Amino acid sequence: MKVINMILLAIPFAFLIFGITLYNRTNPKLGGFPFFYWFQMLWIFLTAILTSIVYLNERKEKNKTVS
Repeated sequence: MKVINMILLAIPFAFLIFGITLYNRTNPKLGGFPFFYWFQMLWIFLTAILTSIVYLNERKEKNKTVS
């Protein structure tokens, strides 16, 4: 489970750091916002979801060891 959690936490980091060539453009636009901006905002929400999953996994693991 630790490896899965580490991978889930590494996904946003790796994608936003090493994927610059993917999102360094203006099209397609969404609601008048260039791709660069709305793609970054999308990753804020995706990162929050992935971090929540990791938190719940860690909490579940902690409860297993305490019981």
